[in-house]
Amino acid sequence: MKPTVFIQANARQRIGAKISAYSYKRNSRSPDSFDVKIMMAEDFPRLTHSGQSILRAGHIRDWDPGDLQTFTPLRFAPPTLMGFEGRALVTDPDCFAVGDVVELLERDLEGKAVWAKPQPGHNGNPHYIASSVMLLDCAKLRHWDFDPLLDRLFAHDIDYVDLIELKSEDRSSIGLLETEWNSFDTLSRSTKILHTTNRRTQPWKTGLPVDYTLRKRGWWDGLRRIWHSRYQPHPDYKQEALVYALLGEMLDRGIVTEDELVREMGDNHIRRDSLELIERYRGWRQPAERSVGRPSQSWYNSPNTAPTAVLTGF
Repeated sequence: MKPTVFIQANARQRIGAKISAYSYKRNSRSPDSFDVKIMMAEDFPRLTHSGQSILRAGHIRDWDPGDLQTFTPLRFAPPTLMGFEGRALVTDPDCFAVGDVVELLERDLEGKAVWAKPQPGHNGNPHYIASSVMLLDCAKLRHWDFDPLLDRLFAHDIDYVDLIELKSEDRSSIGLLETEWNSFDTLSRSTKILHTTNRRTQPWKTGLPVDYTLRKRGWWDGLRRIWHSRYQPHPDYKQEALVYALLGEMLDRGIVTEDELVREMGDNHIRRDSLELIERYRGWRQPAERSVGRPSQSWYNSPNTAPTAVLTGF
């Protein structure tokens, strides 16, 4: 069985997931050595039902099947989908390969069941583990049998936060991934997988109305909702360029069609100027493809302020 990259998604993030899937194959020297599969939340009926609730950080919350991130429980589906055999990499739909994922898929797992990036202090947790990118030894994860896991989640037997942050896992079974394999909104010379994790600045959504749930935090929630009512430009224009250069290649190769993108724009799933951005960034070379012979023109030394020719806008 080939190692498989699984990408979680739903209808709102389908294009992001397709760009992600393309990036893994495109940027590998041996793309035929692994498979890539997109897991759509709509294909898992338990995730599409309204009238359910979950326990989240000790509070009962309604499950909203229309939320931007209904796919997150799918992080735990790959072992079941793989028949509890082989290796899998599972990622969010806003993760894009810059390096060769085979380096990760073929690494020595050292007997660990899960490899993921530590992010101490994230969400106030000094021991936070980012499950948004996980390398999995599926044979060691039979306790992730997906349907019973969902039963427990919706019965409030497990807390969503504990699940997502791997708090119930034996810590000795978790290996720690290097930062470059889940690089939070940082595109540097060492980045292997770029994760545009700040939802508000995802490059393919700039200018659109926010379609994710803002958690209640206090009396200022009304102001927060006004301030966060629309997606904002990513502060690093190179990340916008990367995403739209990939999407342009996909369009040129027939992996996506212009009609498909027009529909996605009409549904507010991708920004309204996406076709213009494809033209703007067509031919933009990815970091690993750029010459570093002249540091003044090196992509990783360039300022994050885009030159006039590539200013973003809605």
